[in-house]
Amino acid sequence: MKIAQAWLLGTGDLKIMPVARHRNLSKRPLWIIALVALVCVALTGAYVYPPQHRPPCFGCGPREDWYPPVPARIYTDDELAARVVIRDILSMPSIPSKNPKIAFMFLSPGSLPFEKLWEKFFLGHEGRFSIYVHASREKPVHVSPLFIGRDIRSDKVAWGKISMVDAEKRLLANALQDTDNQHFVLLSESCIPLHNFDYVYSYLMETNISFIDCFNDPGPHGVGRYSEHMSPVIEKKDWRKGAQWFSVKRKHAVLILADSLYYTNLKLYCRPGFEGRYCYSDEHYLPTLLHIFDPTGIANWSVTHVDWSEGKWHPKSYKAQDVTFELLKNITSIDMSVHIASNKRKEELKRPCIWNGSKRPCFLFARKFLPETLDSLMNLFSNFTALSE
Repeated sequence: MKIAQAWLLGTGDLKIMPVARHRNLSKRPLWIIALVALVCVALTGAYVYPPQHRPPCFGCGPREDWYPPVPARIYTDDELAARVVIRDILSMPSIPSKNPKIAFMFLSPGSLPFEKLWEKFFLGHEGRFSIYVHASREKPVHVSPLFIGRDIRSDKVAWGKISMVDAEKRLLANALQDTDNQHFVLLSESCIPLHNFDYVYSYLMETNISFIDCFNDPGPHGVGRYSEHMSPVIEKKDWRKGAQWFSVKRKHAVLILADSLYYTNLKLYCRPGFEGRYCYSDEHYLPTLLHIFDPTGIANWSVTHVDWSEGKWHPKSYKAQDVTFELLKNITSIDMSVHIASNKRKEELKRPCIWNGSKRPCFLFARKFLPETLDSLMNLFSNFTALSE
């Protein structure tokens, strides 16, 4: 046995004699070094990439996470049926047509004062358009052969009431019978074209969207017209407003014609005088319906221009002295959709007119032009090619 020291007894002196040692140098095991390195890497990763999930404890996350999830609403039989039908309509492939046409649908109280102007617009493009006229008060007298025989069975229409929507559906029902009709434009008797036919045809046919005026107006003439009776079929968050003058693809035209649930909801609860409100169904029906079911399939602006700058109940009417090439050129150059919210701040809601990935002029048509402007417009129409460039 080896000892480190030896004790020797002598004459009183204690001597310590060194003895050679055989000790190994101190070394840390490699596994400890590897473990420490691994922990360091893990802590660094946790710092750089913190976990994204919220803590599971009560009160640790945002306040809205403290409450149990709201159960999904159970639809009524009518709602369920409507959603199934609308879903299938939107998912159906379009009907192929070797000769796609635009259906021009005129909603008028009687005769159309700009028939000759429209005739000039249509001539030379036979086979690429269809005409339908809904005259609600008196049988129209036609001055253009293109409009003769194009009247449909009509009924009386009262401004601001559901009969306006009825007339729109009636026009669509007649136009949809022609399977070549792929786009459907609603126009009034005071509407005029702003471009030549080729430009309009290309503009409408080369996109898969419908041009429905649609925006959220937080004021009394927007959200203020909403009635709680509309819930749960139409919820307040989905309530929208817009001009009635639309331009829609065939699938949306079929959807509008197939719907009865949302139409009936507005018929009952969106009418002048109901609960002291002045709700006009033609300003809310299509914007709300399409916003609920196909918000990405609509452009949120109408291709029909109207001037609300006078701040009255009705838009500006153009007289003969107003009609100049500069006026029409200015309208056709507008590339921003503008809405004026009816709240106290009178907010101006602007959005660029963009489709197919590029900014475009917003308008193809304009209203309200008085009959006295016909001669001036006929003289200017030869310059419409310049407007389209």
